[in-house]
Amino acid sequence: MNEISLGMIGYGNMAQAITAGLLLSKAVSEKQIFACAGNYDKLCENAKKSGIVPCRSAAEVIRNSDFIILAVKPYMMEAVVSPVKELLKGKAVISVAAGYDFERCEAILEPGTHHISTIPNTPVSVCEGIFICENRHSLSQDELDSFVSLFQNISLLEFVDSAHLSPAGTLSGCTPALTAMYLEALGDAGVKYGLSREASYRLAAQMIVGTGTLYLTTQTHPGAMKDMVCSPGGTTIRGVSALEKRGFRGTVIDAIDAIEENR
Repeated sequence: MNEISLGMIGYGNMAQAITAGLLLSKAVSEKQIFACAGNYDKLCENAKKSGIVPCRSAAEVIRNSDFIILAVKPYMMEAVVSPVKELLKGKAVISVAAGYDFERCEAILEPGTHHISTIPNTPVSVCEGIFICENRHSLSQDELDSFVSLFQNISLLEFVDSAHLSPAGTLSGCTPALTAMYLEALGDAGVKYGLSREASYRLAAQMIVGTGTLYLTTQTHPGAMKDMVCSPGGTTIRGVSALEKRGFRGTVIDAIDAIEENR
């Protein structure tokens, strides 16, 4: 990995999160990451914080990089890619733009360009993220192996078929916001009963991390994990009952429906 150079076309929140994770994990060094953005002065400010190399144009990024991450807003993709698509043809291209699956990327890239469509989430910044990856791609085996070797340092890599790219991306990419709301609500509850807000957030956050790790480690069904905490006639089952009366699970599913219906 210390020989791979990575280019970011667009340096917004997601590109910065990916950069932070890769540097934190020491998968690459600062000088292996090149980036460009619409506002060069702001880019330089952000680049100074991390030590990466700011570039004035997408062409400069591409010339200096092996892997190119297209990290611009979906509505900007075609306009940004069109002037440099000839240069991209010789690179491995990674899209992180929502809605840009293999077919849609094929339509804006030069024929023969090697590319893969992904949907990462913001916890990649602390090496606890997810990269949803479309099974259909045109990377060579060596490029795919390098892609996996690089990004598995900061995320769980989950390959899905094209039909499930959007819902998988919603489930992992949008839900950090929903989980943060749950974290905030638990913090409020702790404060209500006299805990400091800092302690409440800390306890709730570790509980979320620990519960997720417990599932990933043991593969225990979530229902069984719930049952392990709910003693007959105990306190926890009363909380579960209160959530069920208010449609907790149905409300969570409704939130995912609301996102998917507006893709």
